[in-house]
Amino acid sequence: MPTSPILQLDKVSKSYGETFAIRDVSLNIDRGELVCLLGPSGCGKTTLLRIIAGLETMDSGTISFRGEDLYGIAPHSRGFGFMFQDLALFPHMDVFGNVGFGLRMQGMSRDRVRMRVDEMLELVDLGDYRNRKIHELSGGERQRVALARSLAPAPKLLMLDEPLGSLDRVLRESLQLQVRSILKEIGVTAIYVTHDKDEAFALADTIVFVNRGKVVQSGPPEALFRAPATEMVARSLGLRNIIEGTIIGASESVEIASPAGTLSTAGPLPGGISVGDSVLVIIHERGLSLAPVHHEWSGMGIKLSGVVNEQKFRGGESEIHMTVGRSELVSIFPTVDAQTEVTPGDEVSVLVPPEAVTLLPSAEA
Repeated sequence: MPTSPILQLDKVSKSYGETFAIRDVSLNIDRGELVCLLGPSGCGKTTLLRIIAGLETMDSGTISFRGEDLYGIAPHSRGFGFMFQDLALFPHMDVFGNVGFGLRMQGMSRDRVRMRVDEMLELVDLGDYRNRKIHELSGGERQRVALARSLAPAPKLLMLDEPLGSLDRVLRESLQLQVRSILKEIGVTAIYVTHDKDEAFALADTIVFVNRGKVVQSGPPEALFRAPATEMVARSLGLRNIIEGTIIGASESVEIASPAGTLSTAGPLPGGISVGDSVLVIIHERGLSLAPVHHEWSGMGIKLSGVVNEQKFRGGESEIHMTVGRSELVSIFPTVDAQTEVTPGDEVSVLVPPEAVTLLPSAEA
């Protein structure tokens, strides 16, 4: 039997003067789900988080948790946890004091505080750090102390506002996996704000794209990557092969005229698009195949001709930039793949299979 969402937002709006920070946001979050709010700086992600926490008031709409309307319920009475980017750790307290602070404020006994703090420190792999001072910790260790403090009171919902944003990329990527593992082990429902697509993909069960205060698209990371709904979502996902095209036919497959050449994708046409319409064509970078110019392809797809402009090595992957027709396209391969054995100026044959092509309306929704 399907269960009801634990958190429900219905047409939530918030404006400052004549400027909308949040507009008609509706969102359902299931118990134990880890949701990432993803979007550019200033798009309304943090404002939405603060409204859910009760730190900001909304102008219209409703928010309910476990079926209870949250209107008028004070932030401290909601039972939610919050972890900020600046962490707000107390420098005069040791690790134990920081993690146990919220528990003591709740009036928990000394023995229960000690047991709970020790449990949380073990969870974040800091069991031997209880007497360390905050200034003695590395950036990553401070992040884990802040996470342990947020989890110690057993929040009904945990909200994290770019908590890893101040760390360098290598440490941030390491902690992303730890944070997801810890949150899943606890089973807490969590909302995580980030502007970093890689972080969202590493963490999220569901990604919610926010732009100009509106939810543009939401869904599992892999589903969004395969079928972005708008150009904004596609570019936020790092997709670069986005060119204009015109639908010239649609039967068992869809035929598209584009500056790169005639392309095809499996039918039927997406809703709202008809033959003769202008569209945006996304060609997925990892879906292309390259070979010497006279190669006979055995796979299904459109065969195009291109010229290699540049090759960039990205660790285990190589980017090949090329001119195809009148378009500049990028293809990505594992560095060990024979397809990467090209040099600038080489003529290549490019196979574009139907599954590598996604169509969008030509204008933003």
